[in-house]
Amino acid sequence: MGLKWTDVHDIAIELECTHADADVVNLRFTDLWKWVRDLPEFDDDPNNSNEKILEAIQMAWLDERD
Repeated sequence: MGLKWTDVHDIAIELECTHADADVVNLRFTDLWKWVRDLPEFDDDPNNSNEKILEAIQMAWLDERD
């Protein structure tokens, strides 16, 4: 069972592992969307994302860094 768009905290942890040097604050949502889709465990329809979900992932990623 893979990651879904709604697994924002788990996605944030995986992104921190794979893109530890990323500037999360200034990250474009198009890049974030691609990076989530490129995660090995990601298994969801790319069209199920939206700005609200991407923003939640971005905020969870920032929390992960604190």
